[in-house]
Amino acid sequence: MTREIPERDWKTLRRLNRVLLDRFCQSVLDEAVRIGKESPQTSHERYLNLYRYLKEQNRVLGDAFDDHRRSTALFKLANIYSLGLFTEEEFAEFSEDTREVILSITSRY
Repeated sequence: MTREIPERDWKTLRRLNRVLLDRFCQSVLDEAVRIGKESPQTSHERYLNLYRYLKEQNRVLGDAFDDHRRSTALFKLANIYSLGLFTEEEFAEFSEDTREVILSITSRY
């Protein structure tokens, strides 16, 4: 896809980016606490599970939030959408065309 995001939607994404990133990080931290408290495992097992989890989530974070450019914004939005980070109200702020593209991209996942 060589299509670029419309200016209005680019500004919306830039405005929401910090909130969406914080929401993602909070969900990762919540899960990290859960992993750290799994009582039947040894401390070392919990550590290894936490390490693997954080390594994977760092990759996911990069796919969704690193290197924002207009030329890749639609794919970044699709990643963020597929992570369930948007509220309905936030997603509705994007143009109908952009929402349709995002839904089309995510339906292929």
